[in-house]
Amino acid sequence: MERPVYTYEQALEASLEYFGGDELAAQVWVSKYALKDSDGNIYELNPDDMHRRLAAELARIEAKYPQGMTADEVFDLLKDFRYIVPQGSPMAGIGNDFQVGSLSNCFVIGVDGKPDSYGGIMRIDQEQVQLMKRRGGVGHDLSHLRPRGMAVKNSALTSTGLVPFMERYSNSTREVAQDGRRGALMMTVSIKHPDSEAFIDAKMTPGKVTGANVSVRIDDDFMRAVESGEKYIQQYPVDSDNPVVTKEIDAAALWQKIVANAWKSAEPGVLFWDTIRRESVPDCYADLGFETISTNPCGEIPLCPYDSCRLLAVNLYSFVKAPFTAEAEFAYALLAHHVRKAQRIMDDIIDLEMEKIDLILAKIETDPEPDEVKSPERNLWLKMK
Repeated sequence: MERPVYTYEQALEASLEYFGGDELAAQVWVSKYALKDSDGNIYELNPDDMHRRLAAELARIEAKYPQGMTADEVFDLLKDFRYIVPQGSPMAGIGNDFQVGSLSNCFVIGVDGKPDSYGGIMRIDQEQVQLMKRRGGVGHDLSHLRPRGMAVKNSALTSTGLVPFMERYSNSTREVAQDGRRGALMMTVSIKHPDSEAFIDAKMTPGKVTGANVSVRIDDDFMRAVESGEKYIQQYPVDSDNPVVTKEIDAAALWQKIVANAWKSAEPGVLFWDTIRRESVPDCYADLGFETISTNPCGEIPLCPYDSCRLLAVNLYSFVKAPFTAEAEFAYALLAHHVRKAQRIMDDIIDLEMEKIDLILAKIETDPEPDEVKSPERNLWLKMK
C-alpha cells in the first residue's frame, strides 16, 4: 500500500494543532521524529501516526509471548504522551524502514584488555563514530591511558597524557551528523588517575572539548580524604597492586576545584563510583566480563563495555489526580499498572533492537568497501549483539 506523503508545512500545521499551539514541540517532532526518507519526504502528519507505527511493531513482538497486547492496547498506553513515552531512538527507529539504525539511545564501549596504545585509542575513536552514525550516544572511560610524561616506545618518547585524546574524541563526535543534530559523548576518568586534574580542567579553556560531557569517577577513599584533610594517592595503572606511577595530592583542594569548575561551567560531573559498583546488577558478574566502566552521555545509566540502553519514560504527572488543588493525590495503583506495561514494552524493544542489529550487519556485508575497512564495524556490532 502506497504511503501518503506530506509537506513539512502540512505536518507542522497538524502537529501545532496536536500540541495545542506549542510551536517548539511541533517543530521538534516534525524535524526529529516524524517518519521521513533520505529525500525529505514526510510520511507522518502528527504524533498519532508515529504512535500507531510504534504500536504496530510492538504488538508484532507481543504476539510472540503469552497474553500479548494488541496494537490498540499499546497505542492507548502511548497516545498523547500521557503515560508511557519511548525516548528518541525508539521513537525515530521503531518501524522505520528508511534508515538502517539502532534503537539504542546510548552505548558504552571499551576495547578488551584496555590497550594503552595508538591502536587502542584509534579503535575507540572508530567505534564511537560507527555507533553515532546509527543514532546512538556513546560513553567510554580514559582511565587506562598512561599519564602525561610517562615513557613510551615511539618517537614521542613520553606520553602526552589524556587531554589531547579528549579533544580527538570530542572532535569526532562533532563531525557525526544525526538528522539535524550531532552525536553525544561522555568521557570519564578515575579520580585516582594522575592526570585527573588535567581532565577536570580540560573544558575550562573556551572552545576545548566542546563535543563531549565529562565526569569524574570518585571513590570512597578520595571522599574520606576530603573529609579528613589527609593526602590521597593517585596511581597508574589505577587498579594495579603494583603501580608504576604514584602521586600524592591534596584531596580537599582537588575537590574544591571540581566544585568551582562545575559552578562555572556545569562540568565535570561527579560519579560516586564505589556506590555505583555496589548497587550495580552487572557488577555482580564482573569476573565474567560485565564490569561497569562508564555511563551514557547524560550520566544516569552506568553500563558495561558493549552494553547499550533503550530509554523509555513514565509521565508521572498523568498519575496525579486533581493536580494543584487541595484534593491532589497520587494514583499509585494506576502507576503500578503502567510500570508493568512499560517494562514489558522495554523487553519488546530489545527484540526489535536485535532485528535492527541483524539489519546493520547485513548492510555491512553488502557494502562495497574491502573487508579490511568493514571488519571493525562488523566486529563492533557482533559484540553489541
